[in-house]
Amino acid sequence: MMRNLIPRGTLRKVLLPPTFGLHTTGAADFTVLSVEIWSTCLVVNLHVESAAGKAVPEIAIEDHWGTEYTLRDSASLGSRNLQVFTPSVPPGTRSLTIRSTEAAQPRLVVTFAVPVMHDANRLDPESGYQPNHLRRPA
Repeated sequence: MMRNLIPRGTLRKVLLPPTFGLHTTGAADFTVLSVEIWSTCLVVNLHVESAAGKAVPEIAIEDHWGTEYTLRDSASLGSRNLQVFTPSVPPGTRSLTIRSTEAAQPRLVVTFAVPVMHDANRLDPESGYQPNHLRRPA
């Protein structure tokens, strides 16, 4: 049976990393290909090479506000792995940082600049953000 990997909501932006470096952990070598910003979530698209064959990189996402995003789903097809995190980014978010969370080598993988986006979340009922939940920059 095939899983539907397309998130609910609206695709708002696709972020490409500033460099395409290979990131090595004890379980897998992986490259972050892109981050999709959906109105309801974030989707991290990874290319994975591993000796174990099915190793999935352990990653975490944080924005410049300090928000940590929660892993909700992960699916692999061949060497491609998609990881879905919630919630989506609130308006005013300037950057997203992906970190490897493997216990032996937790480290920075890549940081993305987030372009200015209009507050489409106010118009999207599937978004978890409401205007009164927004934080101002420090």
